[in-house]
Amino acid sequence: MRPVICIFLFLGLLLQAQNIPIEKDSIEILDEVKLTFYVKKKIETDMKMAVTVDEFLASSDNISFIKRGAYAWEPLLNNMSTERSTVTIDGMHVFGACTDKMDPITSYVESNTLSSIEIKSGQEGSLHGATVAGSIDLKRKSTAFGFYKKWSGAYQTGFEFNNNQFFNLGNISYSSDKFVADASMSYRKATDYKDGNNDEINHSQFNKFNTSLGLAYKTSDLSSVKVEAIFDEARDVGYPALPMDLWLSRALITSVSYKQLFEKGLVRAWDTKLYFNAIEHYMDDTTRPENLVHMDMPGWSTTYGLVSKLNLKNERFSSEIQWNAYNNLSLAEMRMYPQDRSQRTMFAYSWPSVTTAFAGLSVNNAWDVSKRSRLNFGGALGVNYNHSKYVEFNWIFHPGATQEKTRILPSLHMGYELNSNTFNFSLGTGYGHRAPSVSEGYGYYIYNSFDRYDYIGNPNLKNEVSYEGNASAGFKNKKASIQAKVNYFYIEHYSIGRILSMGSPMNYQSVGVKGYTSLDYATLFNFSLNSSYTLMKDLHWKGTLTYARGKDDNGKNLPFIRPFSYQTSLHFGLQKFGFQTSLHGDLEQLDYSPEYGENQTPSYTIWNLSADYRFHIKNKKTVLQIGTENVLNEYYSTYADWGNIPRMGRNIFTSLKVNF
Repeated sequence: MRPVICIFLFLGLLLQAQNIPIEKDSIEILDEVKLTFYVKKKIETDMKMAVTVDEFLASSDNISFIKRGAYAWEPLLNNMSTERSTVTIDGMHVFGACTDKMDPITSYVESNTLSSIEIKSGQEGSLHGATVAGSIDLKRKSTAFGFYKKWSGAYQTGFEFNNNQFFNLGNISYSSDKFVADASMSYRKATDYKDGNNDEINHSQFNKFNTSLGLAYKTSDLSSVKVEAIFDEARDVGYPALPMDLWLSRALITSVSYKQLFEKGLVRAWDTKLYFNAIEHYMDDTTRPENLVHMDMPGWSTTYGLVSKLNLKNERFSSEIQWNAYNNLSLAEMRMYPQDRSQRTMFAYSWPSVTTAFAGLSVNNAWDVSKRSRLNFGGALGVNYNHSKYVEFNWIFHPGATQEKTRILPSLHMGYELNSNTFNFSLGTGYGHRAPSVSEGYGYYIYNSFDRYDYIGNPNLKNEVSYEGNASAGFKNKKASIQAKVNYFYIEHYSIGRILSMGSPMNYQSVGVKGYTSLDYATLFNFSLNSSYTLMKDLHWKGTLTYARGKDDNGKNLPFIRPFSYQTSLHFGLQKFGFQTSLHGDLEQLDYSPEYGENQTPSYTIWNLSADYRFHIKNKKTVLQIGTENVLNEYYSTYADWGNIPRMGRNIFTSLKVNF
């Protein structure tokens, strides 16, 4: 371990940040100093303005989703499950309270709350903690201080006809030379949607309310304090792919931060944040009278933590250092009843009150070798500690398992970039560890309706160890661009569920029991090709191709690996009008994994259309949009649709947005 620590300390001398000039009246600069592998700067797509966070992320070529309904999709970065990625809100760690992953962190924010989403692949994402797949950081809107008092905001409303979804999204900001306030509110309500055969998909409705508030005060010309809070509540959410639905999900996410800029010297900016969040999530099957045995699955997750970041700059070297520390308590229960719900027949902790404490120091470094080339390198060192309060649940399958477990999680990455006027090239590598998640380490009879097995955690799992390589090459001129990216992961001690010879199913729908175990290794390959071309001044074309392949140590297919997919779109502008059309789809899923519950899914192609008109109402910029998704009303499901639930059929949508 000593060589790793020495390397880590050396890397800490030189850290990465962008070379941004310091201005006394630009406290917002602290939000702009960042390293970015891939950033979406506008939370809407060309095809649709009023997207959800999930729909927006789906437009990225390195993110796909597992869908169990119309709400709260599980994001897969580089075709890896959420255990292998780090998802944060402004650097804050938030952990879901559902053992079935029905509340990913992306479900606790709304599109009108965010300014951008920062995506980093592989070990470049280790800035926010130990990871294998990378990181997704959801960045809230933050208005800059200004010389003059100013109000601004936006209101958006609309309707989607397939599932009768009505939504209202509003945000407002006030800024002055000393004080800034940002507030947002949103509400969405939808009934069951219909598939391509015009059949109603039962239990696919949802209701969601979200609001946020941020207050900032400039304490000096170069410093400020900020208090922020997000409240999110979802009720009566159906999951057609599961045997139960969501009665209530509620989250409170709060933080207080201090920011300091420096006009001279090596240190350019310092940003420290204390945060607290609490989540409660109640799954039950009250709306499923057909179930022979009823079940409630409430869960709670509480986290408090610290994020402190320094940005440095010294001639051709730029830098970023981040200290992360958090403590999370995850508790989930499983209660079974006969038809008479007043008679409880079984109680167990599916998460036996597990505490996870983490502390880590991360560094990212950049050295401008020349005007056209840059060397990026960095690393992280983290300590992960787990404590299971009710360890007797672990002893049933793992006798003698310790109540506490401490793991060391190192990470290193390096990359080289070369940019000319028209060509760009990059080559990189990475190495990192991750600890098992709460479910992988301590889960107790967590039912997986995809392969119909109950899953048991294993506190003796080894760290996953990832070795990765990545490369990209591109060309760009005034009319055309093309960019190819590739990465390869070799992951030792890959965690996955295998059938256990002992134990019997607890859920009457289960066919057996699986326990998490470590494969010798698994491999994962990802490729994407993005291109664009300007056919004429107001006519633009874009296209994307992606391919992935995942195998275990026996050469068998890994589950939830996206088949060859494609997207192509045309955008045409005519004065105040805009017209968009697109095609997207997957080829037939041939490399599926029957061992993990997958089956072969056919190919499909979906055609979308939309048009918008831009005008002014009393000097307020206004956009009216109407469009149709799945124009041909195709009936289809994809490799990532839990239980092969069909996707939404033809959906006509409207949206009106007013900016002021």
